[in-house]
Amino acid sequence: MAMSGVRITAADLPINDDAIARREAEVIGDGPRIEPLDPVSFREDALEFSRTMMRSADGRLPVDDLADVPEYVPTLIRHRELFERQLSIGLFLLANGSLPPRERELAILRVAWLCQAPYEWGEHVFMAHRIGLNSDEIERIRIGASAPAWQPLERAVLQAVDELLSNAMISDVTWAVLAAHWDEKQLIEFPVVVGQYQSTAYLQNSLRMRLHPGNKGLRAR
Repeated sequence: MAMSGVRITAADLPINDDAIARREAEVIGDGPRIEPLDPVSFREDALEFSRTMMRSADGRLPVDDLADVPEYVPTLIRHRELFERQLSIGLFLLANGSLPPRERELAILRVAWLCQAPYEWGEHVFMAHRIGLNSDEIERIRIGASAPAWQPLERAVLQAVDELLSNAMISDVTWAVLAAHWDEKQLIEFPVVVGQYQSTAYLQNSLRMRLHPGNKGLRAR
């Protein structure tokens, strides 16, 4: 979808329900390409991984029953060392990162939309609402930096994501806006956030992760 040197525009991406249905059918398909393990076989680990994800990432109620363990956990546990490290950096960026939550979620959602990642988009719509974004703003994230009503920093965040995914770098013009609002630590962290959630979208899409209850996929607003 995003190729180096190719500018991504809203026209490249499905907005209507039929196009979204086709994309979700393509990504989710007939089910996961790698079956999740039975969480009963690693009960305490499954519950602890899930509690950590839910508590630190999106604030939902802690998971106390194996029936509520997201399928993502018993799938990724097949590569436990990688999963633990991916989870660690993801939770660090969400819970202890230096970027303001609003700008962070604008970036993550733009990544998820450009990657047409149903699982990631649906999860982060929930998180975006939790930190104060509304459905109109989430709708405008799909359009991107050209949508009306964004503040200069917000517009630059969305533009920077587009530039990173299309050209693997942030332009001087966009960087100048970010640098006028953020310190050096935040400027360093931003491309890491984009890369982290791009790789997560690649992983979830390629494994054909099923949406768990409450995740509305690309239809979420």
